[in-house]
Amino acid sequence: MSGMSKNPREALVRLAEARGTSLAALSTMLGRNVAYLQQFVGRGSPKRLAEDDRRTLAAFFGVEESVLGGTAAGAAMIEVPWIAVSAAAGAGADPGSERRLRPERFSPETLMAVGIAPRTASIITARGDSMAPTILDGDRLVVDGGDRNVGRTGAILVLRRDGDLLVKRVIAQQGMLTLMSDNPAYAPVTVSAEAVQPIGRVKLLLRMPQ
Repeated sequence: MSGMSKNPREALVRLAEARGTSLAALSTMLGRNVAYLQQFVGRGSPKRLAEDDRRTLAAFFGVEESVLGGTAAGAAMIEVPWIAVSAAAGAGADPGSERRLRPERFSPETLMAVGIAPRTASIITARGDSMAPTILDGDRLVVDGGDRNVGRTGAILVLRRDGDLLVKRVIAQQGMLTLMSDNPAYAPVTVSAEAVQPIGRVKLLLRMPQ
């Protein structure tokens, strides 16, 4: 973006004004308190944006992370494919065509921090409201295809059932799987382990402001 300030605080203010959004709305998007970015801009606290916050903001504004104080363009980054399929946070969705969209770029440290090997990472889109408020309609999910283990902790997994692609909390017990939604309006479903195919565990969530 031409004319952008080298000061990440000034750049953030200008980007927000150009997009017509507020620092409070952006803070909420990041899952922070509403004053988070205002304090970053006005008080210099924190001194630097957290890496995940900076990456999310850069993706939202369509700028390099370096504009917001991140690694300079050209530094080693990892591209994670964004696949044109949707996992239903609801009743089920046809996986459709596995056409690849524009990849998202992550630092190696970001993927390492959540335990994803670059070769097993992919991004898909969630549809529906059964996993709200944890996962909202339109959220993008970074899925670790190398982690398909189903345990008793209620990890969030993408899985295939009867040809549909779902995103649910999954608990394994005595050869059965319980598929649970975070939205209490949706009742748990118990199926045999053979009835579903785990695709991968959700490790990161990319959310755009409403």
